[in-house]
Amino acid sequence: MSEVDSCETQIRVRYAETDRMGLLHHANYAVYFEIGRTELLRARGENYREIEDAGFFLVIVDLECKFRRSARYDDLLTLRTSVARVTHVKIVHEYKLFRENELLAEGRTTLACVDREGKPQALPGTLK
Repeated sequence: MSEVDSCETQIRVRYAETDRMGLLHHANYAVYFEIGRTELLRARGENYREIEDAGFFLVIVDLECKFRRSARYDDLLTLRTSVARVTHVKIVHEYKLFRENELLAEGRTTLACVDREGKPQALPGTLK
């Protein structure tokens, strides 16, 4: 696996993701963060399916988002996703969402590795 620890993903705000004011609904920021994590994992030569098939499940135990400016329908956004910290059992990701050079939101998630029964387990070697 590659040593890539950050990536950028382009996301266009779809109409279905907005509220009545045409703004990106707050619930979709968590979805965008998941897109960022998935693409970062893909850039490292991995994917969630293979990790889960091997018996390792990554569950969110903490999610933070600081909203700075609103995203709107049809905006083309850039999401920067990076690995901030890795422990024996957890991975912390950080996110910055931009419209051009304007910072719209910052976020952070902590994922814990669990087995099929939901018990904490060590991260697989490829994720450390």
